[in-house]
Amino acid sequence: MNYTEQTIVFACAQDMLTGIVATPDANASTGVIVIVGGPQYRVGSHRQFVLLSRVLAAAGYPVLRFDYRGMGDSQGVQRDFSRVSQDIAAAIGAMQAHLPSVERVVLWGLCDGASAALTYCHDTNDARVCGLCLLNPWVRSAASLARAQVKHYYGQRLRQKEFWVKLLSGKVAVSAITSLWRNVRLMGSRAGVKAGAQPLPFQQRMASAWNSFGGSLLLLLSGNDYTAKEFVEYAAMDAAWAGLLVQAQVVRHDLPDADHTFSDAASRTRVEVLTVAWLRAHMSQ
Repeated sequence: MNYTEQTIVFACAQDMLTGIVATPDANASTGVIVIVGGPQYRVGSHRQFVLLSRVLAAAGYPVLRFDYRGMGDSQGVQRDFSRVSQDIAAAIGAMQAHLPSVERVVLWGLCDGASAALTYCHDTNDARVCGLCLLNPWVRSAASLARAQVKHYYGQRLRQKEFWVKLLSGKVAVSAITSLWRNVRLMGSRAGVKAGAQPLPFQQRMASAWNSFGGSLLLLLSGNDYTAKEFVEYAAMDAAWAGLLVQAQVVRHDLPDADHTFSDAASRTRVEVLTVAWLRAHMSQ
């Protein structure tokens, strides 16, 4: 299907945001909002968001990719992913104003863009959001990073004969052993806040949104990525996440050879194909 691309400028509080809309020739009732991970802007690493939006538009789904306040060509003060719900709401409104046929949207986010999508749902309970496409969601804490490093890096190193030869010969630096011990200690720590304190940790806001979300959810995880491994470890150990990854509405695909941003052509294409297939299976046009 043919499509066009157009720059739009829209308001968020007192600032003006810039986005690019890719619009297919045929009217569609479901649009896609690309939520960028930060700090970066609407193009994405290795033009990932540009290429994705064009593939989705060619498949019949309008796409808006935009810059948060303080990023790219948008005005305002830069803020982190946990404080961009106003920006996302403004982007959804802008897409609907530009394309009146769009009644509902899918939020597509990578890394802390995925986390921002979930925290938006937690903060707003926006009924216009009918689907979430989440890639390598960011849940990092000191404890989650330590667990991932011990299990996936040090666990591998400790099984290598070369490591023990270097250790016994004194060629392994003391700093490496100290780092391992520090990570083991951090594994036992728990991220969070004291009872009654506000706001909830962003990981808990994400879990709450996931649990209460009524639409379909696509989860894509890279095999060659610590962020994805941290997410899986966190979801397996934290009570708030119990059972969420195997809910009936969750479609999960693991891409064993993909890195964090799906930077090689094969991984990028796989993400595009899986996204289009999921949209066609679960979202009306």
